[in-house]
Amino acid sequence: MFGTSGIRGEVGDEVTAELALAVGRALPSEGYERVVVGRDIRESGTILVDALTAGIRECGGDVIEVGVAPTPTVARAVDWLEADAGVVVTASHNPAKDNGIKLWSPSGQAFDTERRAAITDRVENERYDLEDWTGLGDRSHHDGVLERHVETVVDSVGEVGGLEVVVDVGNGAGSVTADALLELGCEVRTLNAQPDGRFPGRPSEPNAETLTDLQQLVGATDADLGVAHDGDGDRMMAVDERGEFVPKDLLLALFAREAAGDGDRVAAPVDTSLAVDDALAAVGASVTRTAVGDVYVAERATEPGVVFGGEPSGAWIWPEETLCPDGPLAACTLAAMVARDGPLGAAVDDLETYPIRRTSIEVDHKAAVMDRIEATVRERELEIDALDGIRIDHGDGWTLVRPSGTEPVIRVTAEARDPERADALFEDTRALVVDAANAE
Repeated sequence: MFGTSGIRGEVGDEVTAELALAVGRALPSEGYERVVVGRDIRESGTILVDALTAGIRECGGDVIEVGVAPTPTVARAVDWLEADAGVVVTASHNPAKDNGIKLWSPSGQAFDTERRAAITDRVENERYDLEDWTGLGDRSHHDGVLERHVETVVDSVGEVGGLEVVVDVGNGAGSVTADALLELGCEVRTLNAQPDGRFPGRPSEPNAETLTDLQQLVGATDADLGVAHDGDGDRMMAVDERGEFVPKDLLLALFAREAAGDGDRVAAPVDTSLAVDDALAAVGASVTRTAVGDVYVAERATEPGVVFGGEPSGAWIWPEETLCPDGPLAACTLAAMVARDGPLGAAVDDLETYPIRRTSIEVDHKAAVMDRIEATVRERELEIDALDGIRIDHGDGWTLVRPSGTEPVIRVTAEARDPERADALFEDTRALVVDAANAE
């Protein structure tokens, strides 16, 4: 029921009011008696919140609604409001037709594997502790979580001042960033700041293809940088002062190098570039790899010695602050780095980059194909990291074969410090997948 980032899918198909009601019932049945509930700006969210809160109250749980708010705001509010759990109705960076449900613990961490499994079991087997009319839970509304998030980010980052920052809100719920930057003394200009769950300004996912307006505006003005969010404000991507999109792995490398020191570790997924390893090696730190998904990065970030966690998708986690990806905190932290160290473009140019090759191969039976690939690799006596797919460290490069969690495809990635070596690793791995697929 839960993917790598919570429940998510098309409204009226995978995601329905019936499902929201079931998840709501499961939470207090599993012992979460006081629950914070918020949502992003999608219109379908109102229906899902109504069903979700009805289910919580029907099983005796108390609901604290915080309204439309960024996902990291709601995640942090679980602790602020002394609740047992939090729920955000959001599809994050997905298109407008989708919505979803993501669950949070008081630490700010998304529900881990064990907690997700317990909720799934309740829903699939319809095991709910329904109350009679005397035991129904209460429903209240709490104002002020947005302002508290702004204050928390400002206190964490400290004085910035003097910068001009363009914030592309993406018609989403990420208003906290602009407010926090203003409090920090920045001059702020916004793009797509009108909340609209249809995402008329640009697609919700912030990437090099969708942020062309932000790149043009930053490049044509005196802005020091641009930042952009997805629909619920947990992701953050950046544009430098030249109007150039900062490559995802390099932004991860910058944040990781800023947070880590000698002996520290940084959590990052198995498909992360060697650029991050090399940036950390320069300061005596290292990467600890996780499965793909910010949930798994957050789980690893709870371990001793892990000072930062990040996904190239734009999810950034500072465990001493919170275990949720916090887009506003990331944006303001990046602004502080630019104010202290100088232009973002120069910092990006200072990082080593390596050729990386990617493709997706359509297959009929992913699990069977992956089994054949693994058997072939083991016959070659190669050492496999099977944390998420099949990752092989070749010394001067690495390859990853990983089944998609949502599509009938297997993804192939190869990277090396030398272009010819990257090409060779990629072609060998691609052929391996094709041969396994054709063996069906």
